Amino acid sequence: MNKPQSADDATTMAVRYARRGELARYSLLRPEVWQSVQERQRAVLRLLARLGWHDLPARRMLEVGCGAGGNLLEFLRMGFLPEHLMGIELLSERYAHARAVLPAVLQVLQGDASRISLPAEHFDIAFQSTVFSSLLDDATQARLAQAMWHCVKPGGGVLWYDFAVDNPRNPDVRGMPVAHVQALFPLARVQVQRVTLAPPLARAVCSVHPGLYHLFNAVSWLRTHRLVWLQK
Repeated sequence: MNKPQSADDATTMAVRYARRGELARYSLLRPEVWQSVQERQRAVLRLLARLGWHDLPARRMLEVGCGAGGNLLEFLRMGFLPEHLMGIELLSERYAHARAVLPAVLQVLQGDASRISLPAEHFDIAFQSTVFSSLLDDATQARLAQAMWHCVKPGGGVLWYDFAVDNPRNPDVRGMPVAHVQALFPLARVQVQRVTLAPPLARAVCSVHPGLYHLFNAVSWLRTHRLVWLQK
């Protein structure tokens, strides 16, 4: 799984993100984007309901790699309180955007989440969305996984949304097999769900008609991401 890196993996992420460009293709105005976002939201809400967590205002959650704050805004809409949420973002531009759009009481830190001192067993959820697939070094992944596991309470866990497969067009990301995820969190009880229609296919079919997203997404092997609950 390891791909050699000439420098600490976290410090090279900004360069790799800059190469991606085309931020417009991730706009919520695009039908394939808002449908994939809503699909993930429904999956998360079903998971929280299965856990019996009907007291979301009392729950604490950390997002590592919170980007521009979009996911944290979603969790606020679900019922989490801003004072019980925290985000950590490595990239300065994304951190500034998150700080501008999120409530002031919601703590946002800038830096490498694997090296920031976090309170032990403090959060009910430590969430990551497509962060680990952007870390090409196994040691960096292991360090971040350990930090996330350290900060969640018994009975809580790590909520994971990431690529299940490699992207042959993008060497800056790698798919995360279930076995590798389990190896990062060997003490976790694991629930896995395949989600998200392959983005290139979603763009193609939605250009014909937005309703085709759900038709093609009904075929599980066309989904490229996993939503994983790793319970402590």
